[in-house]
Amino acid sequence: MEVIAFYIFAAIVTVSALAVIMAKNPVHSVLWLILAFFTSAGLLVLIGAEFLAMLLVVVYVGAVAVLFLFVVMMLDVDFVELKQGTLRYWPFATLIGITFIAQIAIAGFARESSANANFNPAPDAPTNTEAIGQVMYTDYFLLFQLAGLILLVAMIGAIVLTLRHKPHVKRQNIAKQTSRRRKDATEKVSVEPGKGL
Repeated sequence: MEVIAFYIFAAIVTVSALAVIMAKNPVHSVLWLILAFFTSAGLLVLIGAEFLAMLLVVVYVGAVAVLFLFVVMMLDVDFVELKQGTLRYWPFATLIGITFIAQIAIAGFARESSANANFNPAPDAPTNTEAIGQVMYTDYFLLFQLAGLILLVAMIGAIVLTLRHKPHVKRQNIAKQTSRRRKDATEKVSVEPGKGL
């Protein structure tokens, strides 16, 4: 069963990776990319690397959402038109969602029936999560922190590059508001009797 699941997942990864670069619609490309990441996570589950599988889903699928944010910021997409066109993507997204659920079921069943269910990644660690944690936070701790710093700088740079100042938009000036005096807010007017304002 594990071999059959591997061939199914490998075929889905190959097809979805080709569809990412061949799809003309960018929304379809991103959905195919999410499917490729999710299926790759299923392959990692089959070899007993559950932590890496969850890391792949959380980091890369989350990164796809950040990528969408940057694309929307840089291209100045009309949100009203974008919301109106989402209904046509529902059948395609539903198909990919059903594929996700089927992959989880296949990976879980193949993992339970596999002879390598008790996968030991290191002699001193009972699980692969502990083994990766020991290596990442001892031998490669500095590189891990530097990678996080580089990602933070890249995110700030993308925001700065895509920030646009609109001249005709009224903005709040907190310093001007807090430094306002009574004579700046009120005006004494001499009104002649019978004429009104």
